[in-house]
Amino acid sequence: MPPRTTDSTPERRDDDRAPSTGPEPETAGEREGGAAAGAGAGSGKGGDGTSGARPAEPGAGDTAPTPSPAGGDGDEAGEGGDDTDQRVAAMRRAADGGRRWRALHLAGCAVLLAVAVTGGAVAVGGGQDGGTGVDAVSAAGALSPGDLARGDLDAGIASLQKHLRAQPRDFGGWSTLGVAYVEQARTKGDPSRYPQAERALRRSLDLEPGNDQALAGQAALAAARHDFPGALNHADRALKQNPYNERALCTRIDALVELGRYDDAAKAADTADDRRPGVPVFTRYAYVHELRGDVRTARSVLERALGSASAPADVAYVATSLGQLAWNQGEYKTALGHYARALAADDAYLPALEGRARTQAASGDRAAAVAGLEQVVAQFPLPGPLVALGELYEDRGADGDRAKAGDQYALVDAWTALARAGGANTDLETALAAADHGDKKEALRSARAEWDRRHSVHTADALAWALHVNGRDEEALPYARRATATGYRNAVFLYHRGVIERATGDERGARTHLKAALDLNPGFSPLGAREARTALKDLEGNR
Repeated sequence: MPPRTTDSTPERRDDDRAPSTGPEPETAGEREGGAAAGAGAGSGKGGDGTSGARPAEPGAGDTAPTPSPAGGDGDEAGEGGDDTDQRVAAMRRAADGGRRWRALHLAGCAVLLAVAVTGGAVAVGGGQDGGTGVDAVSAAGALSPGDLARGDLDAGIASLQKHLRAQPRDFGGWSTLGVAYVEQARTKGDPSRYPQAERALRRSLDLEPGNDQALAGQAALAAARHDFPGALNHADRALKQNPYNERALCTRIDALVELGRYDDAAKAADTADDRRPGVPVFTRYAYVHELRGDVRTARSVLERALGSASAPADVAYVATSLGQLAWNQGEYKTALGHYARALAADDAYLPALEGRARTQAASGDRAAAVAGLEQVVAQFPLPGPLVALGELYEDRGADGDRAKAGDQYALVDAWTALARAGGANTDLETALAAADHGDKKEALRSARAEWDRRHSVHTADALAWALHVNGRDEEALPYARRATATGYRNAVFLYHRGVIERATGDERGARTHLKAALDLNPGFSPLGAREARTALKDLEGNR
């Protein structure tokens, strides 16, 4: 499908149903102008662990204190203490190694460590306006998903909790609370919210069986936990009830992408674009095309979306997506320009800060890159930026840098323990980090487990690399080929394939793919790019 455009008519945020008396929503191809500024959404699909991940969707209330769980139905009360103890205990076990100060640092990070999610699997509603928090409920007393997205997430949740204590049979309020808990888990790094989300969504369905908002919320929750078959099933059930449910349409695309069903994902993106054109759909539409090697279409769609985005959260999200697309192509000046625009809209937007730091590193500004990544991991210590910072320390090689790098990799282990305690599947992240900086056997076990669940290009690359570091290159090669088979332009995948080909004796293939990686993105990894240049030089010397 060719790139389409749409005007900036706002979408209905309080109800995903198509109007029953008016015309059906126009397709993007029938409308004029730029992409609508809607709910910022998009999934974090950079499975190489150190590059390429799309930014998490905009989320409200990132800095506000987390309210205590509601006591509206009895199920939500008194959960926080036990979960906090469990998180701190998991952190301390992961930090076992003899450095007391590191254990204290890890324990201090406990509430920041977030479950790896498909960023954007939760489309809470419209983009933030950056203004006032939610200080009142709607006329009916409950908040809609759009109200939550436009204001302060924590204040919105508090209002919902108060409302549901007074009106516990409001199934719409329960479904909105469930989705808000999933979003809060993402923005706060608090996996304890997932069980609360599950209970709230189940309560909504008990009160109103088959309601599409709760089913779509269950889809988002499953995707956040990396249960992509479950996410697809829940999304399909929601769409059977309401074909226009935006959250379900978007989560369905995410699930198909993560399962490696790219043709189906492209069809799902076309369907979503026809039914609910807007920023959440456009960003997914662009990513599906990027995965198939169609960078031009991906860029065009994102540029049109950015051109009409007005909410700061939408501007930050789409500009960051453009920055990451440019970075993947080695276009560092362009990438820095997009990150600057994102940060002008939201100067605390962590995906933009991370992307800018990676681009600075690739451009040779190591000092700025280290400072930028240190800022990111201090607030959100996730595996990708932790590994990137550790590798920058290793590459710099100053006194104490090796120990600093080790500390970052130890935090990845701690994050894994916390995420698993929250019910999330972390095998892909574990495989990627452990292959280069941890237990190689565990990397292979995790990669195989993930491949058994889904056959995406990212899981193929992870399994190929895990097999390689365990000395099983003949087995690795078919997976490395599969990782690069869709045309996705990812320098890490090309580098991994080149290294594996060299190990199997295919020097011609190794030269081709190592050169392709460096031609595409010469600064794709502080350590990997250096090793690729060394290997390519050795291969050229053997000719």
